Amino acid sequence: MNHGNLLTDLPAALAGEDLRTLLMTPDLRIERIVSTGQASPSGFWYDQDWAEWVLLLTGQAALLIEGEAAPHVLTPGSYLHLPAHCRHRVEWTSTDTPAVWLAVHHR
Repeated sequence: MNHGNLLTDLPAALAGEDLRTLLMTPDLRIERIVSTGQASPSGFWYDQDWAEWVLLLTGQAALLIEGEAAPHVLTPGSYLHLPAHCRHRVEWTSTDTPAVWLAVHHR
């Protein structure tokens, strides 16, 4: 059995994002990601082999999908599905409140 609370042990500030794998199978990976102001480096785009569904639990963030004019601004409860090889980047994450993400990677 695996149990816990996604909103405990949140760091106040981080040099990089905090990724914690919660569950992994051959076709599924569930992670908690904590961001405290991190963003993708200039010119960097994620291009993942797996699809990803993200849910923002706390804080705020903005994700830009390649080819779209404006980023998707996420607030608590917002979710977004990114198909495999959907190039995207994190434009910004909140600094006053940690941005806590639930990320579900699937094939």
